[in-house]
Amino acid sequence: MEIRFEEFKKMDLRVGKIIDVEDVAGADRIYLITVDIGDEKRKMVAGIKPWYSKEELIGKNIVVIVNLEPKVIRGIESKGMLLATLFDNKLSILTTDKQDVPPGSKIT
Repeated sequence: MEIRFEEFKKMDLRVGKIIDVEDVAGADRIYLITVDIGDEKRKMVAGIKPWYSKEELIGKNIVVIVNLEPKVIRGIESKGMLLATLFDNKLSILTTDKQDVPPGSKIT
């Protein structure tokens, strides 16, 4: 399905820096991550636990959709979504190729 460029421009994609990762009680696939997006810090539920340890995630720059409507997952409000790809049962989070890109930087 194609979307118009005007629709694509509505997405607010930014660089976020993962600053905290917590387990979710009773959940073996999701983490609650705290992401610095420049002007604020947001909590997001991410189904990445089978592929990433907490230690691998802390400090990682990621690509985040910040204007997605909040969603409640396992009783937790998730305020954004990280972007990732899954191929051959291997998940890879989209990151910046340079780690000095500041949180909140717009992706254009």
